[in-house]
Amino acid sequence: MPDREGEGTGTEPIPGTRAEGSPSAEGGAPEAGASLSTDQLLERLAADRLWLLQQIDGGHWSDLRLDLAALERELGQVLDQASQRVRGS
Repeated sequence: MPDREGEGTGTEPIPGTRAEGSPSAEGGAPEAGASLSTDQLLERLAADRLWLLQQIDGGHWSDLRLDLAALERELGQVLDQASQRVRGS
């Protein structure tokens, strides 16, 4: 599919897929049957949220910018609430 003006290079990943250089891709996925601790999961989600914010700020997916920004804010709120509950328990 050809690029539309202002929508990046055409090499960015499809939303919902893992890109090279994204936080979860660098750390690798846990092996089948392995599980992350809650703290590790929250850290990975926070890193993914930061990566998403950087992509939005970098001009990727400009046609989805408002929706992705809203999703990023909601994800931040959920992560904050989850972190507070984990620390409180």
